[in-house]
Amino acid sequence: MTEYLVVDGGTLAYEVTGSSGPLVVLAHGIGDSRQAYRFVAPALVAAGYRVAAVDLRGCGESSAGWASYSRTDIAGDLISVIKHLGGPASLVGHSISGGAATIAAAKEPSLVTAVVELAPFTRKQQFALGDLKVAGFRRGVSRLLGAALFGSVRLWKKYLENAYPGPKPMDWDERLAQIDAMVSEPARMKALQLMSRSAPVDAGAQLGNVRCPVLVVEGTLDPDWASPRAEGEAVVAALPSGLGRLEMIEGAGHYPHVQFPSQVVALLLSFLNSVEGEK
Repeated sequence: MTEYLVVDGGTLAYEVTGSSGPLVVLAHGIGDSRQAYRFVAPALVAAGYRVAAVDLRGCGESSAGWASYSRTDIAGDLISVIKHLGGPASLVGHSISGGAATIAAAKEPSLVTAVVELAPFTRKQQFALGDLKVAGFRRGVSRLLGAALFGSVRLWKKYLENAYPGPKPMDWDERLAQIDAMVSEPARMKALQLMSRSAPVDAGAQLGNVRCPVLVVEGTLDPDWASPRAEGEAVVAALPSGLGRLEMIEGAGHYPHVQFPSQVVALLLSFLNSVEGEK
């Protein structure tokens, strides 16, 4: 059941499942909604966690028309949700929300006990000309930039096709239709555009200030980077020594939690259980 939280600038929609247990907050990526965790949330609840899946500002059932859509803005929203639900919480963030989770953890260490970054955009991106020789990366960059510049639903759907190399979920056609309907709304496409244009420098600046354990998960075939492993290793290296670790999901693209949910859930539970065991 959808619940709503009014914060400065708009209203956030979220859904809580599980009546007890440690709190886990799930945050999705650009142009998506909390339905991105439809295969993950039930497994976490079954394992004894209380799970809150959040629609980012401008996405899903949250209100549109916010003043800005930076990772810092999203981090503030996630902190508000954690406070409202009585935190602390472990934060799971995909793509742009990986960076937002980093900022939230650095700014509110008493509220964030652990961070999981799924295919995160968490640091300043630097590309070499040679990266464009990687066909999937070249296609992904051109489609993402096209969607961000022109507000094109068609290019966003083409980006998603590229971001899911290999297997797609059984409900792919239905889910793609839902995303199409959402981003066809002008205010929600504007949110997608502004998020896409938001540089992750604010998140990168906070990596060294994180004090909780961090798990970074990358897909080996994620076309958003010429080398997903190198990106994941760079995020871990920027964290304080010993706090972060990287796990790779073989054959996954930019949405490992949708393509290979059982593998992602296994990593999440191993990580979260170890964090809870250390308390």
